[in-house]
Amino acid sequence: MILKVKYLNPNCKLEIHGDFIDLKSAENFEFTKNNEYKLLPLGVCIELPKHFIAKIVPRSSTYKNYRVVQTNSVGIVDHQYKGDNDQWFLPIIHFRKRIDRTTRIVEGERVAQFEICPSQFAPWWVKLKWIFSSKIKMIEVKSLGNKNRGGIGSTNK
Repeated sequence: MILKVKYLNPNCKLEIHGDFIDLKSAENFEFTKNNEYKLLPLGVCIELPKHFIAKIVPRSSTYKNYRVVQTNSVGIVDHQYKGDNDQWFLPIIHFRKRIDRTTRIVEGERVAQFEICPSQFAPWWVKLKWIFSSKIKMIEVKSLGNKNRGGIGSTNK
């Protein structure tokens, strides 16, 4: 499988660790109060193959390190979200009972991860092929050459 990747931030290069691919913060963020919501940009636009989705989840250390939780539990990116401006994001909320210091997420730090899998409507032959050849190759591109879908949360606006 080939993934075309457009980097909006050079500090957000994708890294494969085990079964997941790490995603990094594209900006410096500070949380100064409890229950603060932010849409954390991940600095990448990715073209997934037809019939495939990506499931974005926090890394296991994200809450421990930053006291943030992904608000939608699991983010789903489908193969149609593949424009040059369709950046991936991590919606997060900061939780801390007592704010005694500022929590910072630094640009380039690993905050989330994703896995790729066939969608529920993928034909059987796509699912079978995935089982026997699940190697992933990432190719950096300057342009994905696709129409923008309109950004995060743009389906059925």
